[in-house]
Amino acid sequence: MSNHQRNKSSKAIANVLTIAGSDSGGGAGVQADLKTMSALGAYGLSVITALTAQNTTAVTAIHDVPPDIIAAQLDAVFDDIRIDAIKIGMLSRPDVIDVVAERLRHHDVTKIVLDPVMVAKSGDRLLQADAVAALVDRLLPMATVITPNLPETGVLLDRPAPTDLESMRQAATDLLALGPEAVLLKGGHLTNGDAIDIFADEAGQDSFRSARIATKNTHGTGCTLSAAIAALLGQGLPLGEAARLAKAYIADAIAAADDLDVGKGHGPVHHFHQLWQQADNARTNGGAGQ
Repeated sequence: MSNHQRNKSSKAIANVLTIAGSDSGGGAGVQADLKTMSALGAYGLSVITALTAQNTTAVTAIHDVPPDIIAAQLDAVFDDIRIDAIKIGMLSRPDVIDVVAERLRHHDVTKIVLDPVMVAKSGDRLLQADAVAALVDRLLPMATVITPNLPETGVLLDRPAPTDLESMRQAATDLLALGPEAVLLKGGHLTNGDAIDIFADEAGQDSFRSARIATKNTHGTGCTLSAAIAALLGQGLPLGEAARLAKAYIADAIAAADDLDVGKGHGPVHHFHQLWQQADNARTNGGAGQ
């Protein structure tokens, strides 16, 4: 990010792990996470929990990875590689949630960004109903921060989703009571005014605001935001600052999304908006100098 310069001489490049499903369309899931981590200067690693057949219009098939293979992926990574932060995305079944929680406890992980992925942008459900209780009981108390949107918040709290800032603030307080260290409640589903997220931790609440962008290309926004927080946490930023910078990053990625031409439905955000613009400028300036 333009306002985040990491001191390369004082710290090794952060290794950040995503535990999530694969998106064959490349806009969400593991693919979005790795793009985000790379764009923000972290080295991304992956544990794949599900294979999805999807594009910008629909999810047509889901193949869940067996829990023992998920455990083997996690152990293989941790047995060899220093992990500075973790992002957790799509975990569709209780047995998958159980094995992820158990292996993360075994490896004594401390920085966990949990994105409770439940429904794809196309409206297809990605989390089985019986997995919600397992998610709340097993993983929320382990999380450094959770990043639900408004519909996911309603499911987690078993009540109607928040519809305004007042109900968002109350919901953030109630989510915090479920055990995570912090909550970043995303307000993108509200339709009026700016896009406002509520950040809550034991110190209180704050709000992050960005202009609402008129675009249909918002596939993978939640994955990208949570991966950005993990990438920045892994580089040593305090949680509140990581959340604020991640919000700025996703806002810019959405603003640049229409530069891409991917699919007929909800296309992806532009993860490399800054890097590709810099490359274009370099090519233009280099050509002008010849």
